[in-house]
Amino acid sequence: MTTHSHKNCQKKAAGKNGFTEYPLGNGQRLDALSANKRKATEVERCGNLSQAVSRLKKSGASQRVLQVPQRDMNAAVKAMKSAGLSGTVKNMSDTKRISV
Repeated sequence: MTTHSHKNCQKKAAGKNGFTEYPLGNGQRLDALSANKRKATEVERCGNLSQAVSRLKKSGASQRVLQVPQRDMNAAVKAMKSAGLSGTVKNMSDTKRISV
C-alpha cells in the first residue's frame, strides 16, 4: 500500500513531464525518473534500503536520489556506501541532504 506522502514525493521528484513508477528491465519499478532520464529518485519509507539502493543502481541514471525519513538518513548513507553507489540522500520534507 502506498501512502499519500509517498505518492506526493514521487510526483514532486518526477516533475511536470517526468515518470512515476518507471519500469526497470528486471520487473521492478523505480519511484520517479525525470523527463530527461538523468535523475532517478527512490522514496523509501519502510526501511528496505538495500532494495531501494539496488533499484537506483539498476536505473542507469547519472543523478541518484534516495529519499527517506529523517531518522533513516544515516542508515541510507551507509547502505549507499556499502553498495558503492554515489548520489544524494535527502529527507522527506527536502530540508536536509547528504551527498554520498
